[in-house]
Amino acid sequence: MISDCCIAKIYMLYVLSTTFIVYGVEDTTDGHTQKPTQSRPVNVFIINGWKNEVANISVTSALKTLGEKYSGHLGNVWSVQINESDSTESLETICNAWSSAISKGGTTVPDLILDMTMADLGAEASSSFTAAMRVPTLSAQFGQEGDIHYWRDLDLDQKNYLIQVMSPNDLVPEVIRQLAIQINITNAGILYDKKDFVMIHKYKNLLLNVPTRHIINDLQNTVDNVKEQLSKLRDLDVVNYFLLGDEDSTNKLLNAGNSLSFTGRKYGWFILTLNEEMWPSCACENITILLLKPEMPTMSDENQAESVRAKFPKPLITSAFYYDLTLLGVSAMKSALDNGDWPLEPSHIDCNSYDETNTPTRDLDFLAKLMTVSKNMTPTYAGINWGKKNGEHHTDFKMIMYMINIEREKITLKEEGGDWQAGIEMPLQVTNEKIMNNTAVTSYRVIVVQHPPFVMYDNKTEKWEGFCIDLLNAICETMPFEYEIREVEDREYGSLKENGSWNGMMKELIDKRADIALSSLWVMAEREKVVDFTVPFYDLVGLSIMMQKTKTSTSLFKFLTVLENNVWFCILAAYFFTSFLMWLFDRWSPYSYQNNRDKYKDDDEKREFNLRECFWFCMTSLTPQGGGEAPKNLSGRLVAATWWLFGFIIIASYTANLAAFLTVSRLEIPIENLDDLSKQYKIQYAPIRNSPAYSYFQRMADIETRFYEIWKDMSLNDSLSDVERAKLAVWDYPVSDKYTKMFQAMKETGFPADIDEALRRIRQEDEYENNEFAFIEDASTIKYLVMTNCDLTQIGEEFSRKPYAIAVQQGSPLKDQFNNAILILLNKRRLEKLKDKWWKHNPIKKNCDLKNDQSDGISIYNIGGVFLVIFVGIIFACLTLAFEYWYYRHQAKVTELNQATPSKLKMTKTIKPIRFNLHPAPTHGFQTISQFRSRF
Repeated sequence: MISDCCIAKIYMLYVLSTTFIVYGVEDTTDGHTQKPTQSRPVNVFIINGWKNEVANISVTSALKTLGEKYSGHLGNVWSVQINESDSTESLETICNAWSSAISKGGTTVPDLILDMTMADLGAEASSSFTAAMRVPTLSAQFGQEGDIHYWRDLDLDQKNYLIQVMSPNDLVPEVIRQLAIQINITNAGILYDKKDFVMIHKYKNLLLNVPTRHIINDLQNTVDNVKEQLSKLRDLDVVNYFLLGDEDSTNKLLNAGNSLSFTGRKYGWFILTLNEEMWPSCACENITILLLKPEMPTMSDENQAESVRAKFPKPLITSAFYYDLTLLGVSAMKSALDNGDWPLEPSHIDCNSYDETNTPTRDLDFLAKLMTVSKNMTPTYAGINWGKKNGEHHTDFKMIMYMINIEREKITLKEEGGDWQAGIEMPLQVTNEKIMNNTAVTSYRVIVVQHPPFVMYDNKTEKWEGFCIDLLNAICETMPFEYEIREVEDREYGSLKENGSWNGMMKELIDKRADIALSSLWVMAEREKVVDFTVPFYDLVGLSIMMQKTKTSTSLFKFLTVLENNVWFCILAAYFFTSFLMWLFDRWSPYSYQNNRDKYKDDDEKREFNLRECFWFCMTSLTPQGGGEAPKNLSGRLVAATWWLFGFIIIASYTANLAAFLTVSRLEIPIENLDDLSKQYKIQYAPIRNSPAYSYFQRMADIETRFYEIWKDMSLNDSLSDVERAKLAVWDYPVSDKYTKMFQAMKETGFPADIDEALRRIRQEDEYENNEFAFIEDASTIKYLVMTNCDLTQIGEEFSRKPYAIAVQQGSPLKDQFNNAILILLNKRRLEKLKDKWWKHNPIKKNCDLKNDQSDGISIYNIGGVFLVIFVGIIFACLTLAFEYWYYRHQAKVTELNQATPSKLKMTKTIKPIRFNLHPAPTHGFQTISQFRSRF
């Protein structure tokens, strides 16, 4: 055996007599073939890795059997053990042993090389040696067609005697491929025990062209290390765990998984073992396992079975393979010697004399000999399935699938579910449909930030809802999976800090603690360097400005506020003064009607301008109805014309100012865009600290500062010529400082800590009562606040627009899968329906009063006083009518009394009557009234 320093020892297991056994000559019936008259034992050169203890023990046992039971089969034996991790040392060791073996020449040289190496660099050195020396070789190296590098381009002669047979260790991993295909496994963590399995050559081709994201790694030594290994796999979104190992490694893995709570339907456990007697046992509370292990061959004699178990180390199928392969190789080569297909004194070259042109031609069909001998040989455990070329020859055995459930450290279910006939691309034969559901349910960890209406949590139903949640559910319909949602602890989307670290959702994805980041997440250049984004699922969204709606004062008598009170008082004074002046002129003018009745007795209109008529004339002159007949005297008419001119100017001015006043009051908006905001100092403005809007203004200010420094450095650069410096000397500052000033103003104003504080400042509540404030934030946030608050309004258009997208871990296959799903939803117009659902038809959307809408006309709140004037006038007219009626009745009684008292008649004659036109007049009790008709 090899020493601790990995220096190979060459030793002779058996040295048999050089006396050859003589066989008789037997002629064939046709006389064409003649058996040789001499033969001899087979000289064997064995190459093995020093770690492959199972092969060492099994080959030694086979050589002992050959020596004891098959006399004359085995001659000289050379056994070389190499360090498979070092190709140079291995090749040197093999070459030295080979030179010693062929040094004597003649019949003592090796006839057959048994290559029991598995894989790695030492195995490559062994295969390169056998290909170069052109010696019949029976190899158990791991690998399919083309995996043995130096055997890829063999000529026809070499293909007949350089034979590889796949061992059970190399064949069992192929069942993982079939499981992944038939059960539709999307991810796999493949762990293996290095004692029994080698997976170096499986990295590329095990799951080639299978849509299964997988990791292959050797199992760690301790439970704690295995727990760490499983945690890393889980961080990579791997939830299906495969183990190729024995009982100890199985229990170690299951205990680690149980301690991490990697149990339940969200995790899949698959155990593949070569030990046909192994059943898993672990301190597990509840775990379901799919176990595959070889089917024990049926033996007629129980004593024979016990003898086999006692004779070979575990795993029995592997030990039996090496045992049978040794017997088969020696027997096949003995047949070639007996039949004269192989010379008694073969010629060989050594490594030193090899020059690629001096290799001998063997002309030996060793594969045919192996197949012939194999037919007549009873395998110890499993036979060999022969193909047409290397990579197709393999051990012929069957593996049985079991569904096992362990509860409270005991196996509560042990149910057979199918089998797998070992072979390349051999499908599983499933007999129990439960096997198809054993794979872990595809589940992803979703990290969110609450942002109505995209992501919200309903405390009543304890469920997540919103546009993004509906989007995720729609994607699930396209590519079925389950998900777990949790809110990020710091409630941040993710920003890059000065030290290069990230926070928020970006940190969760970078640290592999989440698979999907879902919210109103902007696609940004710095984020794309650390995570992958899907195609946008929402329109471009930028920053916007929100303010409180302008409160337009309303008044039923707003039409009176067009003119100031002193103007109204002046107009009223002018009215009374003009009315009195008109009465005075009509009273004293000799040409007025009342002073010249006979002249105007034939006129159709006879109007005496007493004080009452003057007031009425001036009032009606201000209306489209007109004042009626003008005074007869010229002085009165001049007063009337002056009043008309005054009224025309007043009415025209009032009408124009009323229209302008009502229009301006509805169109009054302090600012309309970001430029307006930056040019004024009355309205304070700021975003939330550390928000995307805050980062935008901070970066824009930094860029302006940097540009200024660059321009200043260029201007003050002494290396520039006078002409170049002159080109930089400008009167106007060439770089804008708009954002620098705005960010400084924001610092002086103070940044709101959250949305609630921003709303208090907008509404001027509490300590912000006297400060008008404009809030800058994500446009979707402002749109939602405006939709749910009637006192808020969005100002201007959006700026710094970017799309919303879903973020996944960098390199995650979810990117392409989600891209396809989102494009399908776009084509089906599902995203437009979601927008309508959460914006237009949102149940919490408020139908705000549109009385201040600019598109409306003058509201009743501003012009309603006119109607009150009508109602007051009508009420006053009704009261006047009642007074007139009462007064008429009272005057009639006074007349009756005067008629009854003659002494009073003279007094009544001296009183000038007042005319009343009351209809209908009473028909009784007033007969004496007719004598006054001529006076009316």
